[in-house]
Amino acid sequence: MVDPIKTPRRGSRRAGALVMRGAARRPTEDQQLLQRGPEFDFKHTDPWRALRILGEFVEGFDALANVGPAVTIFGSARVARSHPQYRMARRLAAKLVRAGFAVITGGGPGIMEAANRGAQESGGLSIGCNIELPFEQDINPYVDLGIEFRYFFVRKTMFVKYAEAFVIFPGGLGTLDELFEALTLIQTGKIEHFPVVLIGRDYWKGLLDWVVGEVLEEGKVSAADLELVTVTDDADEVVSIITERYHARRAAEINHPTDGGHPLPGR
Repeated sequence: MVDPIKTPRRGSRRAGALVMRGAARRPTEDQQLLQRGPEFDFKHTDPWRALRILGEFVEGFDALANVGPAVTIFGSARVARSHPQYRMARRLAAKLVRAGFAVITGGGPGIMEAANRGAQESGGLSIGCNIELPFEQDINPYVDLGIEFRYFFVRKTMFVKYAEAFVIFPGGLGTLDELFEALTLIQTGKIEHFPVVLIGRDYWKGLLDWVVGEVLEEGKVSAADLELVTVTDDADEVVSIITERYHARRAAEINHPTDGGHPLPGR
């Protein structure tokens, strides 16, 4: 069988990083720059968004680069100041500060406010990484260093990059999102030496029973994956777990420097 005759494709043309073969002609970058349309708004284009995302990363890295060892605390924004979980978060944050850690939260109310409050009252660095939401969420008054983010994924990077551990109080979808993202990063080897501690045995029991009874039973996770999480109601145990893991990580960095002879950089 004779192959059908193919129509010759038009030549290649470059536009920045793109190589287009046979594509419909479009204005060059110079033309688009010089031909300003009446309704054109660069701030509504994807390239502008990419620059804004980059800017958020740079601002976050610049603000948090020198905070030292820190612990990120998550939990519901809908916890009243009179709630036992609020008091627990406030007390735990104070203990972490006395152990030498700064405290990072999402900067909002509830558990986040309690943790920032405990850190600030104990003379430690209280950090809040707030997020732009459809409804207003102001940074709570106990934040010493506050950063506003437009993008969840940029904010989540800051939570992980500058923390030695996650402490997760009872919470909703946002809290669950942070929990499973941290576990995924650890399981896949993206981060190491990273304790994840759940506060509230009764609250988390149903979820963990389901993971064991369904997810593990069907082979969707391994038994080792379940060891990535510690569940407790004891603030002193939380501080002990985090402190021991932090010192172990620092010792490993000192004993195993990079090829250049310098200690391994932090996350």
